[in-house]
Amino acid sequence: MTQTPTALPDTATGATRRCGQRNRSRWAGCLGLLFVTAGFLSACGSSHAASAPTSSPSSLTTSKPGGATSTATSLTIVVRNFAFTPSSLTVSPGATVTVRNDDTATHTVTSTSGAFNTGDIAPGTSKTFVAPKTPGSYPYICEIHQFMHATLVVS
Repeated sequence: MTQTPTALPDTATGATRRCGQRNRSRWAGCLGLLFVTAGFLSACGSSHAASAPTSSPSSLTTSKPGGATSTATSLTIVVRNFAFTPSSLTVSPGATVTVRNDDTATHTVTSTSGAFNTGDIAPGTSKTFVAPKTPGSYPYICEIHQFMHATLVVS
């Protein structure tokens, strides 16, 4: 079986070299090209999927930075890095909302009007609460870290 050599430019001499030649420096150049090509192909083939919270699906509207809204399928509030995500969650009256604490500290989800309160949620655990039956906007905070705030919208 005859192998067809691959032509490569020789940067030192400007001549064309072949990978099939038995010169050690020429093989080094061919191996370098092989590693660069393999690295490029592996980079092109990799993908990074964003992780998203999972919960039972239900149509709702969440706010995005800048005040924009979008429709999503989650009735979950995630606590991470001393912040609530999403910062505004729209649910139906009486809906069950799950709060998942992905942080390293204990937190609460407590309505400033007293409409709901999860109590302490330890790191790595979840609790649920029932949204108010009366439509309206319900700001809430973490009682432990009161700089944390968000809004539950019932409509």
